[in-house]
Amino acid sequence: MRIRSSIRAGAVFGAVAVLTAGCLSEEGGGGGGGNSNTSDTIEVMYAFAGGQEEGFQAEVDAWAEENGYTVNYAQTGNFNQLINTRVQGNDAPDVALFPQPGIMVDMAERGLLADLSDVVDSDELDNMIQGVLEVGQVDGTQYAVPMSINVKSIVFYDQSNWEAAGYEIPETFEELESLTDEIAASGTAPWCFGIESEAATGWPATDWLENIILVQQGEDFYNQWVAHEVPFDAPEIQQAMETMESLLLAEGHVNGGRQSVASNNFGTAAFPVFDDPPGCYMYRQGNFVAQEGVLPDEIIADIDNIVGVFPVPGETAEDKPVLGGGDLAGIFAQDNQAAQELVQFLASSDFGTTEYGASGNWISPRTDFDVELYPTEIWKQIAQIAYESTAFVFDGSDQMPGEVGSGSFWREMVAWISGGQDVTTTLENIESSWPA
Repeated sequence: MRIRSSIRAGAVFGAVAVLTAGCLSEEGGGGGGGNSNTSDTIEVMYAFAGGQEEGFQAEVDAWAEENGYTVNYAQTGNFNQLINTRVQGNDAPDVALFPQPGIMVDMAERGLLADLSDVVDSDELDNMIQGVLEVGQVDGTQYAVPMSINVKSIVFYDQSNWEAAGYEIPETFEELESLTDEIAASGTAPWCFGIESEAATGWPATDWLENIILVQQGEDFYNQWVAHEVPFDAPEIQQAMETMESLLLAEGHVNGGRQSVASNNFGTAAFPVFDDPPGCYMYRQGNFVAQEGVLPDEIIADIDNIVGVFPVPGETAEDKPVLGGGDLAGIFAQDNQAAQELVQFLASSDFGTTEYGASGNWISPRTDFDVELYPTEIWKQIAQIAYESTAFVFDGSDQMPGEVGSGSFWREMVAWISGGQDVTTTLENIESSWPA
């Protein structure tokens, strides 16, 4: 679910607003599938907003001025619907920054996107995080390149509370399970967890399950499951559900008890981590937690001294799987020089170095990006988690058909967590909802 990587300062927790499209430019853009625009004025369409949008525009405007191009921006919170509408209306943007791989793949398979194999230098692409580049490919051909990532396999904790209790950072998933039991035995819940998000209630539960599947079964199995080459109700998925239940939902393991999870807002659920005494010790979520608009302002203002992070560990200390996401740049205006050069810039080592990286609203997908350019130690640590990953996969529900990824998957996880049905029924219901 895209909301977990696009929440920005001032966001209302749990709101899933279907935002009206940003003012669409009348210059640039042009022609549906072929998009015949070859002018020096191009349009870029994307979904992110707030500080991420401001930093992106500043970075691109400087590039455009230096190269004699004009870039018009079309922001929308309802990207998938609008991009389809515009393509159908023969009004595709010149460049699109896809927030989800599924819609990009669909456009590429329809012949609407330019083959980037000869556009972006392969030497530049070699520096991308392993697993990220492949998400922009269809049958081995590169149709989109990553220009940002988000990291979701992060556990947040309060440094003072953690150190006072004498807990150590787990290096394996088994150690995380043991730590969870140790904290629960102390009488304090080890985990904070909430899945309420208005119309999108349930998405944090899908993230948790996806993360466990990745840890237990590895990257190849995970991707097969996302593509439905493995049934949703396969034994391995049942195993992951049972692990999630014992780790996160068992008696005494979650702040407020299992019965509170479905009504507990996903954003404010983190707050008890920082209480004195703590209401819980750990909160797993995406990197947006380290930005303005989620944690209280006083914590964000002193985040490096208050907040600690560590990755959800793998089966061994050497395994470092990461669940994440990102924005993928693709070209509709296939013969447009300005569009090609813009995408080259977005994939290059120069992108983000002037001020975007320092904004605290963006993470580069390049492992050679200088982490010292990020504004806080927490932000550097989160980026390093991605750069050191042994497997980086995109959020599964974002890649599944809408009726599953943002439909039955959310609903059935809510029903299961709320105690309305067992694991087998939950998985069978999701499997039966998969479109033929």
